[in-house]
This record gives sequence, structure tokens and C-alpha cells, in this order.
Amino acid sequence: MGINDPSDTSANIQIGPTDAGMVRIYVEADGGVEIPMDFDPEEAEEIAEEIRAAAQGARQMTEKKKR
Repeated sequence: MGINDPSDTSANIQIGPTDAGMVRIYVEADGGVEIPMDFDPEEAEEIAEEIRAAAQGARQMTEKKKR
């Protein structure tokens, strides 16, 4: 499955600090799949920047389609 492939899978995501000083992204998907991912704060900031850039790219694509 690639980034552009549609999916019917639903999931919940939680993001927060751990008591070990890490940032945890916790994903719980259909079928009982649980994925805890821990990142140091610098890595978490890089991920946040990538999400912001992706949101901006998606916004630009949507604006082009409106024209």
C-alpha cells in the first residue's frame, strides 16, 4: 500500500510526552493493532515539520483543483 492508495482502515492516534522524556505517537487500528512509537523531542519536531509541509502541499493541490 502506498501513500496515495485509499484505505477503509480506521484508527485512533494519541500523541503526548512520556515520563522518559520521549514523545509517543500511539496508533490503535482496526483488528486490535497497537503501534507505540517513541521519538526524542528533536525527532518529534522534525515529524511535526513534515506534517506541516504535507498539509501545505495538500492545501495547494486542493486550491489548484478549485480553479
